This record gives sequence, structure tokens and C-alpha cells, in this order.
Amino acid sequence: MADKDLNILVIDEDPGRAMLLEEALVEAGYTHVVTIQSTTNLHQRIAALAPDMVIVDLQNPDRDTLEGMFQVTKSVKKPIAMFVDQSDGEMIRRAVEAGVSAYVVDGLKRDRVQAVVDVAVNRFETFQRLTDERDAARNALADRKTIDRAKGLLMDHRKISEDDAYKLMRGAAMKQSRKLVEIAQSIITAMELDAQLMDGGRDAV
Repeated sequence: MADKDLNILVIDEDPGRAMLLEEALVEAGYTHVVTIQSTTNLHQRIAALAPDMVIVDLQNPDRDTLEGMFQVTKSVKKPIAMFVDQSDGEMIRRAVEAGVSAYVVDGLKRDRVQAVVDVAVNRFETFQRLTDERDAARNALADRKTIDRAKGLLMDHRKISEDDAYKLMRGAAMKQSRKLVEIAQSIITAMELDAQLMDGGRDAV
């Protein structure tokens, strides 16, 4: 179940619906709720409020309104729940692509609020964890390629074995209290600079 201390932002241009949604959230135990009823400068207002979660109630929006809201939600790296009265498969797909964690068709019902908040938070956390794991794997692969390239350059330049090249790099990293990949990048940069200087000298001759 989602943390009751969440700061929740409600976006709803209809005052009556906004009040019902806020009441439902308070009844569910969420006391930190802020409602805005205008979508003017929405990016800036969301950034200023810095909510932990955003709930959007659009009732029966047209496609342009939905598209405009999707453009906003793409930049909001928080759990997002969106209530609409009607939708179709294409709009659901666009909602997912825009980062909406829970897209609820058939409007807002008070007894569903807690479940929707839980789903949105859990989906967001799952997606964020998978994204972090993917990024970590990509960074690790990029680091390995940099280290391997630096080893190859050292091996060619000093006529040493792969193991000796690695030991030189690791020793430099420990001595300088730097990451191995940083040492590798320094080696690559220095070697490339030397190559450019040598090419420049030959051109001058």
C-alpha cells in the first residue's frame, strides 16, 4: 500500500470533481493533497509543487486535450494516475508511452481511489527499478569497452601483455584514488592527443 505521507497533486479543471477526488483521497488517509484547476503553465507549476504523485481527472477529454496532457506527463518522473470517462486502445498506448502509471477508463469512483494510487505507485517503482538496472548494465558495458580499449593501446605502445597493462591501470587507479574507467579514459585521451601531435608534425614537414 502506498505511503500515506505522499504529497499528491490533483489536476482537474472541474471544481466539483476536484473536490470529490480530494475528499476521496483524504478519506483514504492521504492528507497532503493540493489541487490545481488550471492547466496554464502546468510544467512550471508541477515543478514548483514537487509532488510525490500526480492524479489527473479529465472526465471526457478530446484527443487534443489528452495529447497535451501526455506531453506534460512525459516530463514528470513521478507516479501518475489518470482518470478518463472514455478512451480507446490508441490513447491507452499513448498514455503508457507518456509515463502514465495507471490509466483508468470509466471515470472516477471513490471506492477505487486507494487501489488506483497503489497501482500507480507500484508500477512506477517497478518501471524505475527496471530502468535503473538497464542503465547500470549499459554503463557497465560502456566502461568495459573503454577499459579494454585502453588496455589495447597500452599493450601496443609499451609492448606488454594484457595482464601487465591491466595491472598498470589498476595500480594507477589505486594510487590516484580514481575509478579504473577514469584512468582508462585518461590513457585513451593522452594516446589520441599524441597521435594527433605526431600527425600534425608530419604534415608540417
